[in-house]
Amino acid sequence: MKTGMINIIIGIVMFATGLVLFYSIELGQTDSVLRFIKNAGTFVGLSGMGVTLAGILLYLINKKEPPIKENLDI
Repeated sequence: MKTGMINIIIGIVMFATGLVLFYSIELGQTDSVLRFIKNAGTFVGLSGMGVTLAGILLYLINKKEPPIKENLDI
């Protein structure tokens, strides 16, 4: 597997984990541990978006272009 695809997969997993951490805790929690988990979910989700974008860019940069076929016959 290429590096770009691995980054895309890891980023999607991070984003999904962040969503689970963020939305599993209800709003208005006063417990500091639950607020920390919710904030960690936000951080992991946003980081996952960045890793996914980096993976897409790596994939597009490393993509091999087909050779140019010149047709000189008229």
